[in-house]
Amino acid sequence: MGDIGQMDFISDLPQSIIENILTRLPIRDAVRTSILSSRWRYRWATISHLVFDENCVALSNERSLVKNSLVKFITRALFLHHGPIHKFQLSTTQLQCCPDIDQWILFLSRNDIRELVLELGEGEWFRVPSCLFYCRKLTRLELFRCEFDPPLAFKGFSCLKSLNFHRVLFAPEAIESLISSCPLLENLSLSYFDSLDLNICAPNLKYLCLEGEVKDICLENTPLLVSMSVAVYMTDDIAEHFEQSSSCNFIKFLGGVPLLEKLVGHIYFTKYLSVGNDPGRLPITYSRLHTIELYEVNFEDLKEIMVVIRLITNSPNLKELQISGPSNSVTAIEAYDSDFWEMKCPSDCSFKQLKLVKMTDISGVPHEMELIKFLLKNSPVLEIMSINPCAVVADRKLTMLIELLRFQRASAQAEIVFVEE
Repeated sequence: MGDIGQMDFISDLPQSIIENILTRLPIRDAVRTSILSSRWRYRWATISHLVFDENCVALSNERSLVKNSLVKFITRALFLHHGPIHKFQLSTTQLQCCPDIDQWILFLSRNDIRELVLELGEGEWFRVPSCLFYCRKLTRLELFRCEFDPPLAFKGFSCLKSLNFHRVLFAPEAIESLISSCPLLENLSLSYFDSLDLNICAPNLKYLCLEGEVKDICLENTPLLVSMSVAVYMTDDIAEHFEQSSSCNFIKFLGGVPLLEKLVGHIYFTKYLSVGNDPGRLPITYSRLHTIELYEVNFEDLKEIMVVIRLITNSPNLKELQISGPSNSVTAIEAYDSDFWEMKCPSDCSFKQLKLVKMTDISGVPHEMELIKFLLKNSPVLEIMSINPCAVVADRKLTMLIELLRFQRASAQAEIVFVEE
């Protein structure tokens, strides 16, 4: 029996444990494991997940030195690697438009790459090389600050499940074609785009995130969508387009998502949904929708208020509701049509699962108070109604609080929490 003190536990670790350790280490540290023993030498070269950033090389005040060191490190790592590479991630501000990236992607296209993340910083935009479109086994693609221009012969990524474009330049027809030619696509995120006009046809899509200048977006075939987050930026051109539009954005966007579970709308989302002809009674019930968050709702616009009413009254299993008013403007308290809520809200409406309501940046205008009154009256299991008034209405807070306490509550457990910041 050998001396335990002389046993090399590191070298005698099972192959599966060694691989598990290497995949959890930053790539720079994984490479350094070659000095541990002969059994560990170049063992890192078989790991299938490669993540590179500026921490891979020594820091320097000379940008060119960092860039050259990083290029050499990545090139050497790929040159020494053997076996499949399932994930390649590059996050750096040093390599904008570096021609070596094209060669790396070409190498990856021949090594069964499945996840590709290119997160490039400020500077000149990187143009995606044509070899990317030959990565047939891609399941995840994330591009940051790139130009995306697929060749005419490109037929899509048949295995792609997740697509994330952040500040990517693309033609609307190119992204539309890409989405429709990825039959397994489940997760789609597009952010910081200009005047996007898009039909989304993705029968397996479950998660959608949009942030940018939305001109026209139609969810043409997304029956499995369960969660969406949308932020709409407004420009003069977009506003003018909205004024001239007659088609109903609400139906185009939310008319075909019966399995929706969570909806988050930022900035001008309710404004966007209010554009177009009145859809009347909605042809859809959101029976699975349990969380609604709507920000920057203009309670002086009756069409936006109707968007809110339609959403909540067609969501019978709603559990959490959060709504905020416009945080950067003072809304005047004016006379309003007192019959509006009785005419537009069904008398038999009941939110039988609604437990939490948060109203933020509230200024106490009549329609805000009517919405709160409506929710309190029709929510039998409500636990918390949280009210956070905006800072510019300090003189109205007491009046608001007195009015709130007078409202009828369907739930004996309902607690009104008046938050002052």
